[in-house]
Amino acid sequence: MRIDPVQRQSLISLGSTIGLTAIGFLSTMYFAHTVGPSILGAYFLFVAYFSVFNLIGDGGFGGAAVKRISEGEDQNAYFTAFLLLRVMLMAVSVGFLLVARPYLTDLTSSGVFPWLVLALVVSTFTNIASNSVYGRGMVGVNQISSLIDNLTRIVVQVVAIILGYGVAGLAGGFVAGLLVSGIFNFRFLDLSPAPFGRSHISSLFAFSFWTFLSASGYLVFSYADTIMIGHFMTETDVGIYRVALQLTSIATFVTIALHTTLYPKVSYWGKRDDLSSVEGALARAFTYSLLLAVPVLVGGWILGERLLYFFYGASFATGAGALAILLLVQVASVFMFLQTMCLNALDRPKDSFRVTAVAVAANIGLNLFLIPAYGIVGASAATLVTMVLNAALANRALSRSIRVRIEPRAVGNIVFAALAMAAVVVGYSYIIPLTNVFIVLGAVALGGLIYILLLLRIDRGIHDELKDLAGKLGLPWPSSL
Repeated sequence: MRIDPVQRQSLISLGSTIGLTAIGFLSTMYFAHTVGPSILGAYFLFVAYFSVFNLIGDGGFGGAAVKRISEGEDQNAYFTAFLLLRVMLMAVSVGFLLVARPYLTDLTSSGVFPWLVLALVVSTFTNIASNSVYGRGMVGVNQISSLIDNLTRIVVQVVAIILGYGVAGLAGGFVAGLLVSGIFNFRFLDLSPAPFGRSHISSLFAFSFWTFLSASGYLVFSYADTIMIGHFMTETDVGIYRVALQLTSIATFVTIALHTTLYPKVSYWGKRDDLSSVEGALARAFTYSLLLAVPVLVGGWILGERLLYFFYGASFATGAGALAILLLVQVASVFMFLQTMCLNALDRPKDSFRVTAVAVAANIGLNLFLIPAYGIVGASAATLVTMVLNAALANRALSRSIRVRIEPRAVGNIVFAALAMAAVVVGYSYIIPLTNVFIVLGAVALGGLIYILLLLRIDRGIHDELKDLAGKLGLPWPSSL
């Protein structure tokens, strides 16, 4: 293909993200209508606890292995050291889980505790294979494996729900997806065991300590609210909150794709002191991430309650207040994720941790105060405040190494096009009441069409880049544009 590696791998990553998210949305809609928010809430708690104990099992060595392997030196030695450390930490993680079992009543009462142990064991194999492949720069393979993971998980889960297995079936599908994904990555793994020394272990430890702490911070943003909602409220509230959060994830498609694709590239540029390439790539990444996040924010504010009602059911429409705040969280996450990615890729995990640690402390405190008082809306507000704080602190830290900037003209055009889209959608909803799912989907389609056509008209830079990319892919481009 006549596409440069960043564009090609970003397209693969974006396509994979869109595909797996679309399938995830459809399956969650099916589960929501079939088993309801309570069973979904129990499953979301299973995933949250898996993430906590899997983080203990990873210890930050997954990110450290990606970093060291991506640098291109002693790759087999770093791979072998990572393999042994990961297996040892898995045993520690499972041990902690067994000790904590009497206190994890949510897991034991729902019957998914054995599935959690199995998931931690399987994830060790998958983690070793996927991080090693990712470190070798095979971003496309890594992303396709994520798609396979999700496809396998969803197929197994749907079959299990049809057969009446409930939350155990959802957990079993989760494990099946992990296993198949690991096997796929292993097929492309071109590293092999090799002797390693104390220097390799020390190098992994030096990086992993800070990435582990930073990952702990990310985990707080991802699951602390879920676990606390489960503690202070009910599994039904957990289900409603996580469904609202899932719906807002549409805004992160481009951010996730660019975060995944740019990390090894920024690591490579940073190693060679090519900071101008990092600055340019980060500024463009902001633009293309906001290209999707801003219209999703505006459209979600207008149509969010109707989307929850028709897609998931009447009981989930009560999450509209939380949804409105979580949409803002996703816009703030554009800056947080891309800037902390650059800090880690530029070998500054210590700074990444420091800025995240402050936000984590604020997040826990706000969740403890706001969830009992305001429920899932309080959890959303806590996440928003701390996400903005994390993004601001990350900007301050990263600015010491590179010039962090946005492209004001392009971002302004995006905001203008989104506001024009909002006016059209509001007018549409007044003329045609949003009384069924097809009318709501019509509003979404009309708004999206207005947004993209207007943006391509007023921003020739984005227009020309997308047109050039379409030409390289052999896709037709309308002559009227």
